[in-house]
Amino acid sequence: MAWPVQVQPFSPGPIQPQGAQKDARRLAKNDRTQLVMYSGKKVFILFACIAFIALVSFAACKRTSAPAERPATNTGTASEYQHAQGGTTPAGETKYFKGSIGSTLGLQMKLVRDGEKLSGSYFYQKVGTRIDIRGTIDKDGNVLLEEFDSSGKQTGVFKGTWKPDEDGLIEIAGNWMKPNSEKKTAFSLHEEPIEFSGGVEIVARQIKEKNKKLKYEIDAEYPQLTGSLDPNFEKCNQIVRSLVNRQVAEFKKDMAPSGDEAQAESNESGDAMGSDMGSDIGIGYTVVMAKDDLISVEFTISSYYQRAAHPNSFTEVVNFDLKNGKSLKLAELFKPGAKYLQTISTYCVQALKKQAKEHGEDAMLDADWIERGAGPDAANYKSWTITKKGLRIKFDSYQVAPYAAGPQQVLVPRAALKDIIKPDGPVAQFIK
Repeated sequence: MAWPVQVQPFSPGPIQPQGAQKDARRLAKNDRTQLVMYSGKKVFILFACIAFIALVSFAACKRTSAPAERPATNTGTASEYQHAQGGTTPAGETKYFKGSIGSTLGLQMKLVRDGEKLSGSYFYQKVGTRIDIRGTIDKDGNVLLEEFDSSGKQTGVFKGTWKPDEDGLIEIAGNWMKPNSEKKTAFSLHEEPIEFSGGVEIVARQIKEKNKKLKYEIDAEYPQLTGSLDPNFEKCNQIVRSLVNRQVAEFKKDMAPSGDEAQAESNESGDAMGSDMGSDIGIGYTVVMAKDDLISVEFTISSYYQRAAHPNSFTEVVNFDLKNGKSLKLAELFKPGAKYLQTISTYCVQALKKQAKEHGEDAMLDADWIERGAGPDAANYKSWTITKKGLRIKFDSYQVAPYAAGPQQVLVPRAALKDIIKPDGPVAQFIK
């Protein structure tokens, strides 16, 4: 804002004598000179003030309009990274794998893929210590992963191929070797469909026991959720542990001999079969789905009892609603009053008969056996898991086919269930 400069008019006063007039004119001239100098100083100060105000205003505007700095590692949206050379690429995609090196070294691996770059860690289930890995994947799916210990020293190399299976999940298979060594050990990994957020992961726990006196061996593996303080996650863990511990306890109870059995076993100590082949139980699991609100896991329990003709196996499942903290029943997926068993049974019977027709005698599937084992009875549909494509039904050995045919499986697609799925139920999200 401009400030007005007020200049007072000069008055020479009354007429004086000539000498006095000269003095008066000299004084007037000095006054005018001083007035001009005074006015000049005021103008200079005025302009200086205006310039200072303008400079401060400009600086303030510049600070207000300047964008806030962002971390250099992620300057895009939550789903993409911005690169200096321009353009965007999808953010790192995290995948979880489970598998083994050789036939005995079970491991779990977490990999983040960002374009051709791979990084993450893995650990042996017997040890639990995480080992850092990083490497690359080329356009043909060839994978190279180098592993490093806590000091940064390279301790091994994975070389293999990356390819999707029929369900779209990734399989990695190849060889592991030590640095500067030509000795190779085969490894295989299969992706688990885990989509937890907030740092939640699934860790495999083990129960291993070998009893030389009673000649039995236990090898059980089960999943546990880690990284969450939500009590519903711990409820799920407890249900899983109870399931596995119950199977182990029942097996050990069967292994504890009575007095007569102990004497008979002592008398037959020289029997080749009795001395070479003991009893065992193995429990493994497959994560079918794992999301923040839902987890679906299938357990395979296989056992062999000494002197039996062959081992046996059956399936157990855990379908848990993490949002509401409860195990799910099959009926809870469908609308009240819906004839869901009839719908599922009709589809499964048709699918199994179609399979029998396509494979002929090799399928070893009998129509009457199928009708009985896959009929609309709740007892026939205890082993079910949830996938994004539909419900996966498992039929154990002897249920719809003889032992030699093995267990059978049918995926009932979403399209066959969409009309009876409960709109606000746990699986409605996959029907929409």
